Amino acid sequence: MSVRRLSPNQPASFAFTPENLAWAKKEIAKYPAGREASAIISLLWQAQKQEGWVSEPAIRVIGDMLDMPYIRALEIATFYTMFNLAPVGEHYVQLCGTTPCWLRGADELKEVCRKHIGPEGHVSADGKLSWLEVECLGACVNAPMVQIGDDFYEDLDASKLETILTKLRNGEQVEPGPQSARHSSEPLGGLTSLTGTLQPAAGDK
Repeated sequence: MSVRRLSPNQPASFAFTPENLAWAKKEIAKYPAGREASAIISLLWQAQKQEGWVSEPAIRVIGDMLDMPYIRALEIATFYTMFNLAPVGEHYVQLCGTTPCWLRGADELKEVCRKHIGPEGHVSADGKLSWLEVECLGACVNAPMVQIGDDFYEDLDASKLETILTKLRNGEQVEPGPQSARHSSEPLGGLTSLTGTLQPAAGDK
C-alpha cells in the first residue's frame, strides 16, 4: 500500500455546519461511554461529504470531539483510501481501471479525463472536476463505469463520458445508471428469462 500524506495546503480551520454537528453528536451518542472513538469513520466521512476532502483541521476537530489523540485520528484518515487527503473538484470522478472495465474500454475513459480535466489527481482550473483511477467499484457487469459523487455511470464509452463531464461542468443534471438502452444490469438485448407470467398448472388452486 502506498504512503498517503496530507496535502501541504491546508485551511486555517474546520467546523461542521450546524446540521452536520447535530448529526455528529447523534452518531457519537450511539456508542457507550468510553467508546465514542468508534464513531471516527462516520465523522470523517461526514466531514468529507461537507468539504469534499478531509483536512488536517477536520481531523483535529473530530479527534477532540471523540477525545482521541490526533495521531490516532490521523492514522485512520490516512489508512482508508475512501478519504481524500487533498482538495477535489466539485464533481469527483472515480474511474474504475480494474480488469472488466479495462477490457471494455477504461483506457479510453482515462484519455477523456486527461483531455477535459487534466492529470490524475488534478483539480480543473474552474474547480468543477477532478478524477482518480480506482480499483473495482462492483459494477463489473455494466463495465466500463465511473462513480461521480454518490452515483454510478455505467455502460460508458469516450463520447458518453465527454457528454457527462460537459453537462456537469455546465451545471446540468445527468441521469445516473447505465448510459445505454438497458435497465439496471439486464442483458443489452433485453430480458432472456422471466419474460412472462407463470401460469398455474391444471388442477392447481
